[in-house]
Amino acid sequence: MSDGVLLIDKPAGKTSHDIVAAVRREHRARRVGHAGTLDPFATGLLLVLVGRATRIQRYLMALPKRYETVARLGYVSSTGDTEGETTQTGNVPPDPPPLATGELLQRPHPYSAVKVGGRRAYELARAGEEVQLDARPVTVHRFEQLWREDERAAFAIECSAGTYVRTLVADLGDAYCEALRRTAIGPFELAAADPSRLVALADVLARILPAVRLQPDDARRAGHGCAVAAQGPEGAADVLLLDDEGAIAIAQPRDGALKPVVGFRA
Repeated sequence: MSDGVLLIDKPAGKTSHDIVAAVRREHRARRVGHAGTLDPFATGLLLVLVGRATRIQRYLMALPKRYETVARLGYVSSTGDTEGETTQTGNVPPDPPPLATGELLQRPHPYSAVKVGGRRAYELARAGEEVQLDARPVTVHRFEQLWREDERAAFAIECSAGTYVRTLVADLGDAYCEALRRTAIGPFELAAADPSRLVALADVLARILPAVRLQPDDARRAGHGCAVAAQGPEGAADVLLLDDEGAIAIAQPRDGALKPVVGFRA
């Protein structure tokens, strides 16, 4: 298998690590990773990175996300989802509930993958340790109730990277996530998921970064990590350097030139 990204529809009951391990075994690839964990109970789009695509993990993880979730109302869960201990309270959010959008300060759930002193918060919580996580800024672009019936309601959510849907649902009042499905990551849609189709690295990068095509001499220099006398679009923090053979590097503007910061030729 070459360098690129697999769009995979993760099933419930599998961890993101399980999917990565399966791809590594099936394709006998040494370098495999993913761009954004999905909890075992959750389903939907997982970007699996193969080969040199592992070098762009942080760019893919920074993309906004879209989700659809079903909340169970009038209940609380120790983990915010179906894997915890649930308690019926009878305190049901109003219909429709107030749905927070815009820039928010959100405190991740104690049963999250945030690292605390080098360990995952959920590991500490499961060990009975008290977990205090700092609130962090997130942006919720869309939070819409799709339907409501008895003690359940469905919501569509579009949000920045780092947003915890379980926390958004818990903040409605007494509610927890009964189902969660990721439907998009940036320009990559769940509808296009196909575990047998590797999206080439250059095609992935072209969808998330502005591109600058280089002539052969500059392409060779950039391939060795040297700055080249070229300009990217105004205001762009990162640009993709290309030639006829594909992706050369991700570069940043430095003193009127473009300096490679992530290379793909070595």
